[in-house]
Amino acid sequence: MPPTPPAPAPLGLIGIGLLGSVLAERLLAGGFPVLGHDVDSARLEAFRRAGGAAAADAGDVFRRCDRVLLSLPSHSEVAALLCAHGAALRPGQAFLDTTTGDPDTGEAIARDLAARGVTYLDATISGSSAQVRAGTAVVMVGGDRAAFDACADIFTRLGCETFHTGPAGSGAKMKLATNIVLGLNRAALAEGLAFARGVGLDAAQALAIMRAGPPYSRIMDGKGSKMLTGDFKPEARLSQHLKDVRLILEQGRAAGLPMTLSAAHGQVLEAAEAAGLGQLDNSALIRVLAAETHPAGKSP
Repeated sequence: MPPTPPAPAPLGLIGIGLLGSVLAERLLAGGFPVLGHDVDSARLEAFRRAGGAAAADAGDVFRRCDRVLLSLPSHSEVAALLCAHGAALRPGQAFLDTTTGDPDTGEAIARDLAARGVTYLDATISGSSAQVRAGTAVVMVGGDRAAFDACADIFTRLGCETFHTGPAGSGAKMKLATNIVLGLNRAALAEGLAFARGVGLDAAQALAIMRAGPPYSRIMDGKGSKMLTGDFKPEARLSQHLKDVRLILEQGRAAGLPMTLSAAHGQVLEAAEAAGLGQLDNSALIRVLAAETHPAGKSP
């Protein structure tokens, strides 16, 4: 009898939150053995029940996995994680960071890891957790081209299309560029529906007309009904997009750009967070544009 082939090496995953749990779901469905860790024990247990292997800590993942996905809130957490468990890193490893974070910090992380023989790819994802689950998200990856090609089997499970955007840091920059358009589309939809309601129109009919005509954008498919019904169970949290807009403004102004529309969008999101809407879906910004809420949750 021919010898039994060795079991495939596990793929590491650090961060099993809103996005990370869906990444795990898609990877497990694609036949990848996934070794994951999260500081939240409830998330880790849900991941284990879904078929993943739970690691004792992030260092355990680093020691046992050649390729590790990161799905954390920002690059501050990424940098702290790599510092805390640096002793477990080894040459030849590859880190695929799905975090939407500061491109400059991403570039610095890539340089530090490269000095240790570790590859860093900023593998950002354009799409909500629901779109990732449906396989319709787009993956934008910055970093070494050969490492990007070597991880094609992972990227094809994470989205419908994958783009190599250039050196490390460019994936994060591209995510911010796409998030400008995505976020402003969402804000425009919210203001249009708030206006329709405010002047006495049927907002559901207004949405149907927008979807049938030139104003249509795909954001209407996922967010339109949430805005109409007030179902703000998060697919992507408002506070996370506010974090992105703050980064967009910082990067844009550093490049000498006025960022006029993003500045106005940022004011709406800041007001929404001040009103206690940060942990809701980002479609909840309609509550500010419809004058339904004031900061600290006080009604107008």
